[in-house]
Amino acid sequence: MCQVFLSADPQLWAHRARSIRLHGVATSLRLENLFWQVLQDIATRDGYSVPQLCTKLYDELLAERGAVDNFSSFLRVCCTRYLALQLSGEIPQDVRIPIRTLTPSSHRSPPAPAHTLHH
Repeated sequence: MCQVFLSADPQLWAHRARSIRLHGVATSLRLENLFWQVLQDIATRDGYSVPQLCTKLYDELLAERGAVDNFSSFLRVCCTRYLALQLSGEIPQDVRIPIRTLTPSSHRSPPAPAHTLHH
């Protein structure tokens, strides 16, 4: 099974930090290159730069949750959900259709499954 994943370019899991300004405050985000690529795809699709997209996502998360605890992890989840929703057809493959024009009610996550530990 691991060979399927090992065949990926090692540069995809190499990480890099980028300095992003969120409302004038410089913050450093450290993500794997694959996630930076997906964020670039999402940003381009909606007519944003990556810093603009990050600011928009940060603001929306803050408005919805009242706090931002782990923004880098949130961005990784956004990227993973974007790819999964594209595969399922819930986000069109046609990148000319901006994500901001899609109906959000159809993109809600089901509850996370409960995991049990087996000893």
